[in-house]
Amino acid sequence: MITNKVLMFAMAMALAATPLVAQSQTSSISPQEKAQGAEANPQLLREYGGAYGGPQAAYVRRVGQRIAVQSGLSNAQSDFTVTLLNSPVDNAFAIPGGYIYVTRDLLALMNDEAELASVMGHEVGHVAARHARSRQNTANIAGIGTGLLGALLGNSTLGQLVTKGVGYGTQLGILGFSRGQETQADSLGVQYLVGAGYDPLAASTMLASLAAQNALEARIGGKTASMPTMFSTHPDPLGRVARTAQHARATGVTTGARNRDAFLAAIDGMIYGDDPAQGVVDGQTFRHPALRITFTAPAGFTVTNGTDAVTVAGPGAKATFSGGAYEGDLDAYIRGVLKSLAPDSTLDVPRARIFKMNGVDAATVTMGAATQSGPVDVTVMAYAVEPKAAYHFVLVAGQGREVGPFRPLIESFRRLSATEVAAIRPRRLKVITVERGDSVTTLAARMAYPSMKIERFRVLNGLGPNDVVRLGQKIKLVVIG
Repeated sequence: MITNKVLMFAMAMALAATPLVAQSQTSSISPQEKAQGAEANPQLLREYGGAYGGPQAAYVRRVGQRIAVQSGLSNAQSDFTVTLLNSPVDNAFAIPGGYIYVTRDLLALMNDEAELASVMGHEVGHVAARHARSRQNTANIAGIGTGLLGALLGNSTLGQLVTKGVGYGTQLGILGFSRGQETQADSLGVQYLVGAGYDPLAASTMLASLAAQNALEARIGGKTASMPTMFSTHPDPLGRVARTAQHARATGVTTGARNRDAFLAAIDGMIYGDDPAQGVVDGQTFRHPALRITFTAPAGFTVTNGTDAVTVAGPGAKATFSGGAYEGDLDAYIRGVLKSLAPDSTLDVPRARIFKMNGVDAATVTMGAATQSGPVDVTVMAYAVEPKAAYHFVLVAGQGREVGPFRPLIESFRRLSATEVAAIRPRRLKVITVERGDSVTTLAARMAYPSMKIERFRVLNGLGPNDVVRLGQKIKLVVIG
């Protein structure tokens, strides 16, 4: 809890002032931090869909390096590795060693270059203030496994087996910060904006857009079941909107670059939402054009696409979907899945039941498990799609239910036709200029979504409920492209 906000703000200002007057090529990034960051970087890239390339990545790198040198970690831009992540989640973070990350969907939510700089300045502020060190009693950059089924399965042997298998949501060293740490990083980030010549109010407007996105996602039950990742790791979003505005006013700087047109030109054409190369989620249906497979979750369940697995979650039941090498024996494949999840386990696995599902060879094994939350059934359902490739669900439901609520899910798994594959195209950002006769309603009608078009359009463009578009204004649309 912050007991003296004035003192905290003054300390943050003092911390931020030093790098703005650096005289020589110096760096406070230690060799240990560089090694630590270099080790974690490949894991984070895998976690968030890899790096997104092209002109957007180059633009983000230039802005990120420009703002990062304000931190005092180093005044050599080359000491910072800035990555645009090919991920549809809303997130940004930095880790020791000079590594800074922002996802493309968070980038799409921004409306100018100053907002991009504000996000990356905030993340660098956490690193400059060495906030990660205060959390190393419970976590470290090398890896924090957070099994998505842990709450359901507890600490039983089989529970550990399953949670190890669904840890795709691992956040490597990216845990929630305290309110004091957030306040310090926010104030540092604002100072970095001033030092780099940006409008210090950009931090507040960016957070307001993210808060609006959070509210919209809660209404439509979208790609995250609760809140954007940046809010889960950076708490108190609404409070931060007001505090960053206060920090900006305290600087005494009332003007600065926003570079809206340059920013919008840079992000024009960028993929928005799921990248078909990683599979796409439309409502409760998952489709992967490269693998030529699809399945649909039951009503009331959510589908979340991750780098290593797809998760399906609903009332009292959860599942993950992934794949692996296949040598022609589905029973052996399922045993291999269980062994890979619990290499030290001596579980007595029954033989799999082999059958056909929608023309595909399939097999299943169900086992019981006693957990802290009570007894459950754990089912592995596997499909042999290619001679050397198979895919599987790990399903967890209450005792005696076996596949229970997941029966429609496992029965929906099938191959996609060539026509269906060809029809899967990505959504992209399209930047256009408002013309005479355009309105929020007419422009929102062009958004590539079946519902809530106006609400999505307003949030994407940072428009409040009563804001209108102006002739000649540049705005963003999401279109099929």
